[in-house]
Amino acid sequence: MKTAAIPAVRVSPELRQAAEALLETGETLSGFVEDAVRRNVEFRYAQKAFIERGLASGASAGKSGKYIPAAAVLGKLARRLDKARKGPKTAA
Repeated sequence: MKTAAIPAVRVSPELRQAAEALLETGETLSGFVEDAVRRNVEFRYAQKAFIERGLASGASAGKSGKYIPAAAVLGKLARRLDKARKGPKTAA
């Protein structure tokens, strides 16, 4: 498959300098920009899928009439958070 070019993006000199200052050894500015675009594309796909699942779940609940109270969800999340904050138990 052939590669394609992304249009040039005009940025302030300060932004370019900041990006160049963060480049890792052997990394190019083009590679940095490509990685940023790739990550944003992946994020947008994940975000879109999340929204679609939420809308589908809401539609399903609307049809069935079965809802989980917010207090129950928040309580379960609070318990999970407390457990995560305590961390894994280690044997002595």
